[in-house]
Amino acid sequence: MANNVGFIGYGMMASSLVGGIVAKKIRTPDQIYCSDVYPPARDAAIKEGYNATDCNAFVCNHSDSVIFLAVKPNCVHDACLDIMKAKDGGAVIVSIAAGVTLETLEKALPGRRVVRVMPNTPCLVGEAASGFSLGTNCTDDDRILVKTLLDAVGVSMEVNENLLNAVTGLSGSGPAYVFQFIEALSDGGVRAGLPRNVATMLAAQTVKGAAEMVLKTGKHPGELKDNVTSPGGTTIAGVEALERGGFRAATIAAVTSATKRSMQLGGTSDEVIHNKYGL
Repeated sequence: MANNVGFIGYGMMASSLVGGIVAKKIRTPDQIYCSDVYPPARDAAIKEGYNATDCNAFVCNHSDSVIFLAVKPNCVHDACLDIMKAKDGGAVIVSIAAGVTLETLEKALPGRRVVRVMPNTPCLVGEAASGFSLGTNCTDDDRILVKTLLDAVGVSMEVNENLLNAVTGLSGSGPAYVFQFIEALSDGGVRAGLPRNVATMLAAQTVKGAAEMVLKTGKHPGELKDNVTSPGGTTIAGVEALERGGFRAATIAAVTSATKRSMQLGGTSDEVIHNKYGL
């Protein structure tokens, strides 16, 4: 074995991660091991040249670099039992199971190095925005390795675990807000007379282009907005309409509401949420 990467669960998120890792030549197909109970998922993995099985132990025994826990939260306990039954090849365990805390993972995997990750669905097109937190036993090498793998499908940021709920509310749920905005932009174009297909394409490309400007120029979004907004022009009229509709307040409320819900799903009470975070 040499730097093999394992995946327990091979759904859309896992297959996208693998695709990015292989496309960036961080690992070769023969260094990928994955397990899934769903035969079509295994067939898809085999078609790509990966080692696929329905046995979690097989993946654990052949993965000496990283093992991704890419299963639903209710399946994490059983997957951890399989990891502990297999030989310890030194792999760091990376969980993308929503709401499963580092404390829970470390109790289920005593002595193992664990990392918790919150990716988002643009991982499917290589444009993920992921937050990750390291467990108590992790090393600097683990940090570098996990970030390298996550950056293969987008960008990643290390945060304290208590901020992963905010990551969930912002980037985890954020694509849905953006999809709604693109749909609304398209509706506006249709209302103004554009054909639907033209309006949707222009709306999506506008959002993509504006996002790239923020990322590539490093300028504050407000500054970029001001550069488009000339005195007495069309853009300031549109911005005014958005402000009348409470655009900023609604967006902030969406992120904080999703953050609060993430905390509730993780078992945090409303009283603690309010007293500690004011949400």
